[in-house]
Amino acid sequence: MIVWINGAFGAGKTSAARELIELIPHSTFFDPEVIGGALPHLLPPKRLAEVSDYQDLPIWRRLVVDTAAALLAELGGVLVVPMTLLRQEYRDEIFGGLASRRIPVRHIVLTPDETILRARISGREVPPDLPDGDLRVRQWSFDHIEPYRAALAGWLGADAHRVDTSALTPRETAELLAEAVRTGSAPACDIVQTPEPTAETLAAGVLLFDEQDRVLLVDPTYKAGWEFPGGVVEPGEPPARAGVREVAEETGIRLRDELRLLVADWEPPKRPGYGGMRFLFDGGRLDSAEAHRVLLPGPELRDWRFVTEQEAAELLPPVRYERLRWALRARERGAALYLEAGVPLGGAPSGG
Repeated sequence: MIVWINGAFGAGKTSAARELIELIPHSTFFDPEVIGGALPHLLPPKRLAEVSDYQDLPIWRRLVVDTAAALLAELGGVLVVPMTLLRQEYRDEIFGGLASRRIPVRHIVLTPDETILRARISGREVPPDLPDGDLRVRQWSFDHIEPYRAALAGWLGADAHRVDTSALTPRETAELLAEAVRTGSAPACDIVQTPEPTAETLAAGVLLFDEQDRVLLVDPTYKAGWEFPGGVVEPGEPPARAGVREVAEETGIRLRDELRLLVADWEPPKRPGYGGMRFLFDGGRLDSAEAHRVLLPGPELRDWRFVTEQEAAELLPPVRYERLRWALRARERGAALYLEAGVPLGGAPSGG
């Protein structure tokens, strides 16, 4: 299990975490900032210069998941992680990666009063050997108060168990956290993720359309980016039947008609993924009543919307958008397409 302590820079996460490991038996302290500090030794300066925050580097997020999983495999027990996460897509990626390893996460956010938070930042100690450390570190913390406030008013406030630390010492904070974990008032995050593949996988997605021919996209909680309804095909399960099952599980829509194949796309392996075959089926057009009855019955999805092809290009990762683009062309032509890495074999068909 992981106890993830979130909050603004200066909220007292690290101090509380160090106290907490004394209160939770068999617990270990893990600070992901250690990984951030190692990146200059791993990446060329040119790559580091492309971002202002190491959290924006995919390798950092991947290493956080891998290191946390390795520590738990080595030591067992509970991992206490003090780390600010203000971007929901990064929370999705990291917590989803942990969920894929069957590691539950109890997400807690420390919420001191802003005046107290600013006072703590002003008095924060910085490494003496860091050039202009006082100015740069404190200004960095001040600059992130507004993003923290916005996250707390939105996704973070809804996702994490809040603890107001305005009048608490680090020890008192840790005692409250230990009690919240013990009693379950800080429950494990309700996030679903299939185990990480160990070989190529087979997945089926379904395109559903409204009366304006817009396509339905969903926003998963366990990974970054929008997606089509669908998922991994179970062993021995026909792909079309898997698509019907996933649509029912994710949206509550029970498809009555048989699905029509639009594209079969071979996704090449790309570390750390394994790739595999990806099918997209035409699930048909929903009437207005059906479209307004879309449900999100489980913890896998947070939102849905019908979008135009142009809007989909802004929401979908490039590889998924290319798959959608060719699926729409196949739907217009009435003939399925075979793709490799999002490109029709033999080149684009006439009219594509």
